[in-house]
Amino acid sequence: MPPIDQALKELFLEIADEYGFSIPDMEVMPDHVHLIIDCSPRFGVMNCVRKLKGISSRRMRDRFPELKSKLPTLWTRSSFISSVGSVSLAVVQQYIENQKNK
Repeated sequence: MPPIDQALKELFLEIADEYGFSIPDMEVMPDHVHLIIDCSPRFGVMNCVRKLKGISSRRMRDRFPELKSKLPTLWTRSSFISSVGSVSLAVVQQYIENQKNK
């Protein structure tokens, strides 16, 4: 795993721990990230995503200056959020795992 990918995964786990939510599974793709986030309804998944994107953008660009010259921003303003309900958590985890092989 490239050092930037590993650093991002570690940072996401630190942020999740700091704000009281968990990331049971994640996969870093070339141009996006798949995450399974477990958080309280009071905090909300969108708040988790905002924290992850905001904090990681600053810290990753400080740690890896080459990101600043290659990308105007680390993340776009958009995100896709879906709840796990119509399929099992295992199915979603399998989907995320299979994405790295494509």
